[in-house]
Amino acid sequence: MYRFIPQYSQEEMLRIQEDGLRWTVLHAFARSPQYRDKFREAGVDPRDVRSLDDVGILPLTTGEDLRLGYPLPLLSVPESAVVRVHASSGTTGKRKILAYSRKDVDTFALQMARCFEMAGLTPRDRVQIAVGYGLWTAGAGFQLGCEKFGALAIPVGAGNLDIHLQMLTDLGSTCLCSTASMALLMGEEVQRRGLAGGVRLRTAIFGAEGHSLKMRRAFERALGIGESFDIGGMTEMYGPGSALECRAHEGLHYWGDLFLVEILDPATLMPVAPGETGEMVVTSLCKEASPLIRYRTRDLCRLLPSPCSCGCSMPRHDHILGRSDDMIIFRGVNVYPGQIADVLQDFPELGSEYHIHLSRERGRDFMRLRVERAPGAGAGGDAALRAQVAEKLRSRVLVAAEVETTEPGALPRSFGKSLRVTDTRL
Repeated sequence: MYRFIPQYSQEEMLRIQEDGLRWTVLHAFARSPQYRDKFREAGVDPRDVRSLDDVGILPLTTGEDLRLGYPLPLLSVPESAVVRVHASSGTTGKRKILAYSRKDVDTFALQMARCFEMAGLTPRDRVQIAVGYGLWTAGAGFQLGCEKFGALAIPVGAGNLDIHLQMLTDLGSTCLCSTASMALLMGEEVQRRGLAGGVRLRTAIFGAEGHSLKMRRAFERALGIGESFDIGGMTEMYGPGSALECRAHEGLHYWGDLFLVEILDPATLMPVAPGETGEMVVTSLCKEASPLIRYRTRDLCRLLPSPCSCGCSMPRHDHILGRSDDMIIFRGVNVYPGQIADVLQDFPELGSEYHIHLSRERGRDFMRLRVERAPGAGAGGDAALRAQVAEKLRSRVLVAAEVETTEPGALPRSFGKSLRVTDTRL
């Protein structure tokens, strides 16, 4: 059935994961002074890790460890064995730089090829890459995957909207790889310029930011896409491609032979019950240069333990619900932007784009929510619509917001991740 995605029994997967866990722990302890110090500080002997049941004795790794180890944190191979570095964008301080060995690059290419296979692509597809190149992993990862898989790569990169539209029509791209925001921007521009008849896209693979189903359906319609797929990953996990939504659209399959995934309560750091939401914590199973041992991704998610109807034996997790450090505390209530996006799903009169502005006035927190009307929706019912949205936010999310409606396209668009929250309270 699959060329790049192996099928494993539960017993085979367990053996692979336990072998990979033992190898990773011994490799990191022997080769990385940074990990060796962490193990000794936690009182852990790597030889005590014999099965998956022992993973809980290992110390957690965080973004702070990457900062402290700058410029080559967690390095577990000689510098002469490093063939590449990539870095995450980072929001404060210096970037998180991760090293790659030759084998790591090959594994990165493999996980991306698996994603193309999972999405139903063939070597005849033409893949237009609309994400950043350079230090960021995304562009390089999608291109590596194309070359491994055998599809034609069209490496335009982020931005360059005119070139993207030219390539869509002139080269007949069949698959778009981008953020959801970039796909929406391109779709709106295709419609504005009357290019829909010349676009031959069938598939989109998108990720790197939260999205709503409404946003997804909007760019699918605008680009004439038959099917789109949510992709998982981050620089610390090679890059994009650690997981992909299957064609059954019942969550994302992650490569259990490459990663061990735990879901922990972000407050207590204890495992949650099966199927419950918590913070995703990842351990790599064959990463050489910068292995991950119980790395706190800050992504909120849940595992889906039941078998998938698509028949793939790889384990699954749900769509990323948000980040534990994206939480807004508004008048004592914990709020995630995705909760507000979920409320907007209930209103067909609204588009997919929104922006939250938080301010402090007269000693109190205020929330202003700007939302766009859906294309073709008139402004006549705006007052009633604003009241309905505000009431549903109060009842479902427990926040009081001033709702403002705007014309379609009035909110800023992005070539990358959309900025959903502006907080001026401090």
